[in-house]
Amino acid sequence: MIAPSMSSTRPSAAEPTSSSIVSANPAEQIHVGCWRERGRAANPPASLSGDDAMTHKIAFIGLGNMGGGMAANQARAGHAVAAFDLAQAALDRAAAAGCTPVGSVVEAVKDADVVITMLPAGPHVLKVYAEQIIGAAPTSALLLDCSTIDVDTARKVAGLAGEAGYTFADAPVSGGTMAADAGTLAFMVGCDEPEFARIEAALEPMSRASFRAGDHGAGQAAKICNNMILGITMLGTCEAIALAEKLGLDPVKFFDIAAKSSGQSWSVTTYYPWPGPVPTAPSNRNYDGGFATVMMLKDLKLAQDAAARSGASTPLGAQTEALFQLFDRLGYGGRDFSGILQMLRGELDQLPKA
Repeated sequence: MIAPSMSSTRPSAAEPTSSSIVSANPAEQIHVGCWRERGRAANPPASLSGDDAMTHKIAFIGLGNMGGGMAANQARAGHAVAAFDLAQAALDRAAAAGCTPVGSVVEAVKDADVVITMLPAGPHVLKVYAEQIIGAAPTSALLLDCSTIDVDTARKVAGLAGEAGYTFADAPVSGGTMAADAGTLAFMVGCDEPEFARIEAALEPMSRASFRAGDHGAGQAAKICNNMILGITMLGTCEAIALAEKLGLDPVKFFDIAAKSSGQSWSVTTYYPWPGPVPTAPSNRNYDGGFATVMMLKDLKLAQDAAARSGASTPLGAQTEALFQLFDRLGYGGRDFSGILQMLRGELDQLPKA
């Protein structure tokens, strides 16, 4: 039994991770692993089988706001995609995008070359792999979990898969729903090093860049740390906008300055939480869609749990989690996380709950 589809209850994250089930130089070395970005490598990623023209059978489990776009890009690349989700609307969208909806996880994976999962949380991932994928998919299948979950569960699933003879990688994503739809996600991969080229080839239809962060679990570690930075910088950006407004500075003019100054960040230049300067940002849609606050909170909790277990000091991460927890409890968990600006401005009455 898989948990009910999250897509039927709350908007999914634009960043990543979750889904609706229970979705001219060679590769460079960057600190902990390998990296290749589309357009940067002299050669494309290695083929899954050595035949670039071959159509592969892809099982895609989890078709939420992120997984739906990812599965569609596999179909656009010419692969045969067997897609499963508990939500009928998600299956209908997948069918319209060229995927073949199926009735169960087992049916999706039974003859797959690659299995890709995009699930809400660690317990869902462990249950689906242990009970419905391992043993049902051919042992030749490449298993890729793109969910954002805790490091320990990722390593446990990798162990179960390895014992059963499978190649497995944790490969969480960054880039949001727009990148999922456009096939320009960044993947942070935890895997055995010799398998990275094959994994990279499987991810290529969905990716702008693929990083080998290290061994199993390292992809999740990278994702958790990355999203803690994102939460902290967004909160700082919102505080600065609220202060600028109080001091009589137009937030649009402040964008022009911060975007070209030392305060520049992704939260400013790509996702500015004040409407106008970045037309694609959720601030222009009253914080509808995008990266839901409940999903940012999930990632911040994963980071704090990891910090507690490892003995790391993360005071800014802890404070950021507490403020997003408050925003969620006030009834805004379904709004984009940049909507926390309205809480800091004292203007929540202008923001519909979701």
